[in-house]
Amino acid sequence: MSKKKPDPRAYSRVVFDGDKQTASRAMLRAVGFTDQDFQRPQIGVASTWSQVTPCNIHIGDLAKDACAGIDAAGGKSVLFNTITVSDGISMGTPGMRYSLVSREIIADSIETVVGAAGFDGFVAIGGCDKNMPGCAMAMARLNRPSVFVYGGTIRPGLKHRDIVSVFEAVGAHAAGKLSDADLLEVERTAIPGPGSCAGMYTANTMASAIEALGLSLPGSSAQDAIGEDKRSDCHRAGEAVVRLVREGLKPRDILSRRAFENAITVVIALGGSTNAVLHLLAIAQAAGVRLSLDDFTRIGRRSPVLADLRPSGRYMMSELVAIGGIRPLMKMLLDADLLHGDCMTVTGRTLKANLESAPMYMSGQEIVRPLSNPLKKTSHLVVLYGNLAPEGAVAKITGKEGELFEGRARVFEGEERATQAILAGKVRAGDVVVIRNEGPKGGPGMREMLSPTGAIMGRGLGDQVALITDGRFSGGSHGFVVGHISPEAAVGGPIGLIKNGDRIRIDAVKRRIDVGVPATELRRRRTSWKPHKPYAISGALAKYARLVGSASQGAVTEAIQARRRHS
Repeated sequence: MSKKKPDPRAYSRVVFDGDKQTASRAMLRAVGFTDQDFQRPQIGVASTWSQVTPCNIHIGDLAKDACAGIDAAGGKSVLFNTITVSDGISMGTPGMRYSLVSREIIADSIETVVGAAGFDGFVAIGGCDKNMPGCAMAMARLNRPSVFVYGGTIRPGLKHRDIVSVFEAVGAHAAGKLSDADLLEVERTAIPGPGSCAGMYTANTMASAIEALGLSLPGSSAQDAIGEDKRSDCHRAGEAVVRLVREGLKPRDILSRRAFENAITVVIALGGSTNAVLHLLAIAQAAGVRLSLDDFTRIGRRSPVLADLRPSGRYMMSELVAIGGIRPLMKMLLDADLLHGDCMTVTGRTLKANLESAPMYMSGQEIVRPLSNPLKKTSHLVVLYGNLAPEGAVAKITGKEGELFEGRARVFEGEERATQAILAGKVRAGDVVVIRNEGPKGGPGMREMLSPTGAIMGRGLGDQVALITDGRFSGGSHGFVVGHISPEAAVGGPIGLIKNGDRIRIDAVKRRIDVGVPATELRRRRTSWKPHKPYAISGALAKYARLVGSASQGAVTEAIQARRRHS
C-alpha cells in the first residue's frame, strides 16, 4: 500500500483557504502577498538579527538569503525576528541572569509565531549561545519541517586574540602583569567583526552538535560568518525546507536517541563546552527523547577528544574551517563505528550518506589528532556525584588540569564577590572557590562564571585553584572547574551547607565530588539553613525562577514525559 503523500500546505491551508479566511488574506495583501502566494507552502524565517552583539549583527542579511532560497524553490517566505542577548557583554554583571532565560524566550517566541501564523515549515538562524538550543527546542516542540542555520564563527583578532583573551587580560592586569595601555590594546583588537566567539566555546559547540543531530545542512556549523559559503548555506537551507515540507520529513523523524548519541560524541571529539550537556538535555526534553547525565558518562567512556581547540587548546574555529571543518572529523568517527550512520538528517539522507563525500584532513595539520593519538582517550566532560552533588555535577577535565584536586573551601554568595576576591589577590593556591546561589532558581538564570575563571587564569592560578558552582561556565572557561552542581543551594542542596575551610575533594577518575564533613554535621547545618533572598520578585526572572527545573535535567521550564519512539 502506497504511503499517503503529505500535504505541503497542511498548516497554512487552515489560515488562508475559503471564504471564512478572507480577512486573513486581506491582512497579508497589505504586506505584499499576491494571489499566487496564498497557494504556496508558507515558510517562516526566524532571524535573530540584532545590534546587541557581533554574533548576530550580520544575520539580517543571511535571513534574506534564506528567504530567496525558499522563494526560488516554490515556497512563500515570511521573515520574522526573535531576541538575542550577549553572554560576552553581560558576563560578570546582573544582566547575565537573563542569558539562559533567553533560551526559553527564543523557543517560546518561535513556537508562538510559527503556530499563530500557520507556517508549514521554517528556517531558524542563530548566532549566539542561547539562540541555537532555543531554535532547536522550538523545532522539536513544533515538529514542522525545519532547518537550522548557524550564523558562523568570527575571525581571530590581532595576535590571535578572542573574547577569552580579554577576560584573561583583566586578570593579568589586576596581577600587575599587564599595563593600562596594553589592556586597552587588547580591548580594541580582540573582536574584529561579525560572528560568534572564536574558540570551541558554546556557540561553535552547539552549532556542531546541531549538525551532528541532523538538523542543519552538512558543513553549516563550520563556516566563517562572512563569506559566500555562509550565504550559500542559507540559500540552500531555504530550498531544503521547501523540499522537507513536500516530503513530510519532520524534526522528530530526525531527533532519535541515536542522533543525540551522535551529537554527544562529536561534542566530546571537539573538546566542546559543558553547556552542551545542559542544552542537549533540554532539546531532548522538547523532542520527547530519554536522555540523562549518565548517557554522557556512558558515551564518554568510548569517545576520545581529538581537536586541539580553544579554550584549553591552541587553535580557533576559523582555523578548523580552513582545513575542512567538522565533516572530516565526523567521517573519522563514523569509520571507527563511533557514530550511528543510519540516522536521518534534513538532507533527506542518512548521516552516512551525507559523509560519503566528506574530504580527509590535509597531511601535516595539527588541529585534529588521529584516533590513534588522541588528546584524551575518554571524554573531557565528566559527570560527578557525591555528597556535594547527589543529583550530579559537570566538570570539564581535559587532562591539563590534572584529575584530582583537594583543597580548602572559600565560599562566596554570588559571582561578584568571588571575582572581587580573586582580582584582589585574596584567593590563593590550594583554595577551592565555591560560588553558590547561582543556579537555575537561585541566580536565577544560572550565570556563567567566565569572569572569575578568567581572573584565575590571568593571575596565574589556573593549576593551583579549583572552582565549583551551582551556576555554569562559559565555553571559554578552562581550569579545574565544576558546575551544574545539583541540587542547587536555593533549594537546599548540599553546596548551600559548605563553610569556609571545609575540605573539598574532586576526583575525576572516580567521578566524585565530596566535602569532608560527616553526614551528621551536614544534617545539623541543614536545621539552621535558610533560603537565599530571591534576586527578583516580579518580571521575567521571577517567572523563570518559579518554573525552572534542575540543571541535572537541562534547566527547562517544563518537564515533558519522554515519548516511546516507534522507530
